[in-house]
Amino acid sequence: MENLIRRSLFFVSPYRVSIKREPIPSPGAGEILVETVLSSISAGTELLVYRNLFPRGLPVDETIPGFQQKFGYPIKYGYSAVGRVIACGADLEKEWKGKSVFSFHPHESHFLATPEEVIALPPDLPLGQAVLLPGIETSIHLLSEGLPIIGERVVVFGQGTIGLITTALLARMDLTNLITLDCHSRRREASVELGAFISLDPDKKSVTREVRRLLKNGNSYEGADLVFELSGNPDALNQAIAVTGYRGRIVIGSFYGEKRTSLDLGGYFHRSGIRLISSQVSRIPPEISGSWTKARRLGVALHLLKKVELSRLITHRIPVEKAQKGYILLDRRPGKVIQILLTY
Repeated sequence: MENLIRRSLFFVSPYRVSIKREPIPSPGAGEILVETVLSSISAGTELLVYRNLFPRGLPVDETIPGFQQKFGYPIKYGYSAVGRVIACGADLEKEWKGKSVFSFHPHESHFLATPEEVIALPPDLPLGQAVLLPGIETSIHLLSEGLPIIGERVVVFGQGTIGLITTALLARMDLTNLITLDCHSRRREASVELGAFISLDPDKKSVTREVRRLLKNGNSYEGADLVFELSGNPDALNQAIAVTGYRGRIVIGSFYGEKRTSLDLGGYFHRSGIRLISSQVSRIPPEISGSWTKARRLGVALHLLKKVELSRLITHRIPVEKAQKGYILLDRRPGKVIQILLTY
């Protein structure tokens, strides 16, 4: 593989990415070489890195090999790549060569990995679906934290990729109500297509009053049983509290980085019994860890990728050499985009 050139995306400074080119070695014993076909940009954590809002002193990710280092520029980042094994150590030749695989790997045209660091993909799963595996795994995790019950009233703040996938999974349950909120009309339309009963603009005046009215719907009980805050905007937490009923649960799946807000935890909240649940996908919740593992959760995610059509979420495919344009689009014109894929 001496003549093969790898293209790797680096975040080199705030609001700037660049592509580094270098030759890559041939795989040794116990290694495979993957040629990336697609990778997906995370509009959550990756934008924090892009905007220099990732918390200082915090490991980039404690659970993914190679990401245990603390944040700082330059950094190679990203965690959703699909491709094909084009070469491997002699001991792995028969089993792995030619397979399609997924990896929690940065944006890079070729990479070496061990079999333990990739997931073999079913032959009938399109790579455009498979690259959304982290999104659907995260949504499964969010539901395992919130534990929605049939007949509950559920509200989801934020309809980016994670919010929309979470909405799609919730829509498969027999809920009394499923209301979503997002600032961008394109995402609200996609939300309704995926099963939301109604999708509202959180910036609209008196929107929390409107949500509570819709949740009440002739019943004496007011407020949501379960709320997911997935907008990435910490100011949305006050709205989430305002629409949650007595003893309701608010699952906070957003990673705010260094963004701050002022929470109103007086008055209503003090007597509400509302539970705020911090949720992060890297670990299995202790309550279910006796029977659930990450491998089991990924298996369920792969199964759901075959059943839940998510291709409508992919709004842009951009060559990796022009990745800067993708990040500018997400940063400056988020209403025009839902999910960006990088192509190789």
